[in-house]
Order: sequence, then C-alpha cells, then structure tokens
Amino acid sequence: MFARLLLLFLFVAAPQPAGAQVAVADSGDTGWMMLCGLLVLLAALPGLALRHMGLVNVRNGLAIAAQTAAVAAGASLVWGIAGYSLAYAPGSSWLGGGANMLLANLNPLQEGMTVPESAFVLFQMSLAVFAACLLPGAVAGRARLGWMAALAPLWLLIVYAPVAHWIWGGGWLAGLGVMDFAGALVVHVSAGFSGLALMLMIGRRRSSPDAGHAPLLSIAGGALIWMGWTGALGGWALGATGDAAAAILNAHFAACSGALCWMLIDRLAGGKPSATGPLSGALTGLAAISASGALAGTGGAILTGIVAVLVCRAGKAAFAKRIDDGCDVFVIHGLGGLTGVMLMPVMVLPVMGGAGFEPGISLTGALASQAAGVGVVVLWSMAGSAIAALILSVLLPMRGTAQEEADGLDSVQHGQQAWDFR
Repeated sequence: MFARLLLLFLFVAAPQPAGAQVAVADSGDTGWMMLCGLLVLLAALPGLALRHMGLVNVRNGLAIAAQTAAVAAGASLVWGIAGYSLAYAPGSSWLGGGANMLLANLNPLQEGMTVPESAFVLFQMSLAVFAACLLPGAVAGRARLGWMAALAPLWLLIVYAPVAHWIWGGGWLAGLGVMDFAGALVVHVSAGFSGLALMLMIGRRRSSPDAGHAPLLSIAGGALIWMGWTGALGGWALGATGDAAAAILNAHFAACSGALCWMLIDRLAGGKPSATGPLSGALTGLAAISASGALAGTGGAILTGIVAVLVCRAGKAAFAKRIDDGCDVFVIHGLGGLTGVMLMPVMVLPVMGGAGFEPGISLTGALASQAAGVGVVVLWSMAGSAIAALILSVLLPMRGTAQEEADGLDSVQHGQQAWDFR
C-alpha cells in the first residue's frame, strides 16, 4: 500500500512536459483593455452626443443626440456581424476574411497578446463606434435620422474596416511602413474627411448657422471625450504596462497644450476667449497625439498639441466660407489627426525624447510612408463616403425640406423638444 502511494506521489510531483502547459490570459491586462474600451465608449456616448448637442441650434439638439445613439447601436451590431472579421480575420493585404463573422472562432488568447480575443474585439469595437459617431456632427441640423442611421453601418464596412485592416490588421499600408499608434489616421482622419465629403454633398444649413445653443453641454461633452479618449491610447499599449501610462500622460499633455494654445489664439485675435475654446483645443491635441502615443517624449507631446492647434485654426479660417462644419468634425478630427500623423516621425526621434525608429527605418522614409498613408486614407474615406451616401439617397431622403429645417428636426422627426420649461 505504501509503495503504491509513493508511486502516485512521484507521478504527480514529476515535472510535466512543456506541451501540457496551456497559455492563459493575464487578468490584469484583460481588465485594463476592457476598461479602456469602456472609456472610449464613454467618449462616444455620451461625450460626442453632448458636445454636438451643445453646438447646434436649440431646435436640433435632441435630433443630433438621437442620431448619435442610433449610429452607435448600428455600428456596434455591424462590427460584431462582419466589421471585426473584415478588419482583423486572416485574409488578403486588402481586406480580412470571413473566419470571424458573427464573432465565430475567437481564440482564447489574442495572438501576440496577453488578453482573450473577445477583449480585443470589445476594444476595437469602441474605436469603430467613436469614429462612426463623428459623422452625425458633420451634417448636424440637416441629415435625417433614417438616412444617418443607415449610413453609419454601411460606412463602417466600406471605409473604416478596410482602413483598419490596411494599417492595424497587417494590410498593405502597414507593409509600406505607415504607422498609427492609436487612431489618428484610422479613426480621426478617416471620419474627419468622410465628414468633409458628407458636408460637401448635403450642402450648408438653410438657416443662419449659430455658435450653438448650449455651450455648457458642449464643455461637458468635450470633457468626457478628453477623459474617455485616453482609453484609446492606453488600450493600444496592449496591456497595463509602463507604455500605457506613458501614452496616457502624452495624451493629457498634448490636450493641455492644445487647450491653452487655442485660448491664446482667441485672445491674440482681439476677441474674448470662448468658454468652449479650451475643449476644442484639447480635442485637437488628442486627435494629433493619437498617431505617436507612447512613442513620443513629453516635449514632443506638448509640441504636437500646439502645432496641431495652429494648423487647425488656420484651416478653420480658410474653410469657414466654403464648408458648414458647425461641430468642427473636419477641422478638429480630420486636420488634427492629419497633423499628428505627419508629425509622428519627427516626434519619436530620440532628440525629441522619443523612442526612435527600428533599425532600417529613416526619417525621410518614415515621412514618405506617412504622407502616402494620409493620401490613401483621405481619398478612400471621401470616395467611400460619397458612394455610400449616394446609394442610400436613392432609397432614403438625405435631407428634409426647407420648412422642416426651419421648424427644427426635433419636432419634425421626434415630436419632442430638447428643452421644455412649462
């Protein structure tokens, strides 16, 4: 009896073959990525909804909030049905395959990471939802609810998923050396320039544009985006690591320098600094620093926020009479993200306190790759958005009548008002 027990003990205590060990997700990294995904969703809902609601006419505030909610719901469903698979499933250099349709065949552990693939799906969905929720702000006060609710899922499949695959999914732009740490190109440039295409197609508001009926709502929404978008940079560090902390610090520094620079420009222009200006500057800095994230140093992050605001303010002045961008979707996200993408190769240089390039990558080559990436994403975003909008306009009216816009989309489409003081 004793001999049998001894043999059993020796068998259990003996070292097991390496092949018997099963890799498991790190609970800390998994929790971190889930938290970051929820922070980005907070930036979209309620962040963007409140910001855009405060920037539109009082008769259209409820409509823009409803459109944002509808877009977030539609984009989320489409991401789970097909968007994730087209962006990240194994496929060609142009588009992912169908292995993960309806989120089938997810791996217990995401390849090359310490989190389950389901956590990665959640984080990536939050980025896609944020990008889609920028679109209603580009055509606020003009687009109809049904048309916008149908456009966003179609846009996600035609524009966003391919761009995400090209850069983050190992596609052909990644092969050319295009770099985007946390979405300056994939999220902000693609959505910003898609918004520009929609603005040009739908035209200007028939009523005289105003500065927004509720600046306080805009400030509250901007503050939520400021806080929530740090989740995008922290999440793309792919774990609860020092890189995540560095990325969040850089995001905050870029936002702070952008906020102060925007206020200073207002003051030097001879007017009073608007209360909403600091948040516009902060969001510009966040869009720009998303390109470099943890790869830049502190000085580079601060300088990125300043340069991005200077570019965006110049663009705002240049395009003011040509496009109706009441929520500054193109100015802040399109131009801000573009500036960050082009600054990224400079800001990651060791002389700027950055991490530097991998061996074999030169500054000139990196700048050329970034310029090529920007050109491709801008053209694809504008063309794809125009195609999607034209397809839907055959089936659904894009815009209401002049009388409907004069009455306000709140009462026409919802039979309600954002504010009722009875």
